[in-house]
Amino acid sequence: MTDRERYTPGPASGAQVRKEGEKWTLILVRELRHSPEKVWQALTDPAHLREWAPFVADGSLDSVGTVHLTWVGAPQPLEVKVTRADAPKVLEYSDTRWELEPIVGGTRLTLWHNIDRRFISMGAAGWHICFDVLDRLLNGTPIGRLVGNEAVAFEGWQRLKAEYASQFGVQPPNWPPNARKP
Repeated sequence: MTDRERYTPGPASGAQVRKEGEKWTLILVRELRHSPEKVWQALTDPAHLREWAPFVADGSLDSVGTVHLTWVGAPQPLEVKVTRADAPKVLEYSDTRWELEPIVGGTRLTLWHNIDRRFISMGAAGWHICFDVLDRLLNGTPIGRLVGNEAVAFEGWQRLKAEYASQFGVQPPNWPPNARKP
């Protein structure tokens, strides 16, 4: 059995939602046992992003400027402006903000991601799994990116979606209605 086949995400945790009218912001926090510099590289380097993130970038996100992000399953890349890149502390682009805070033994990584309220539990489940994959990548035991339809078909994603929906007090979307079980 491979590391990926043994992978089971932990319970839904480290997430909250901020609501301002129709604007909802998903906030996820994860403590990683790696330096802010190492985490920064994983957040900004296209080769690293391809290993864990739900998108690919056509250039580095480590400086202010324009890059194109292609989200898994999206037909076209999106032009995104990196508006803040203070290595290794803060990265902002589009509707996303990352903060890296040094802590004893590693980094506290915080993601703020504006998301349609209908998809908040799905987004939390997806980012939860992405953070797990990122942590394993940085540990030197990669399990491969688990995003898009592959993540949706993953039983752990279905469980996380329901757990986050319960935590946030929202009805989980019945999408996709016939998700395959591995």
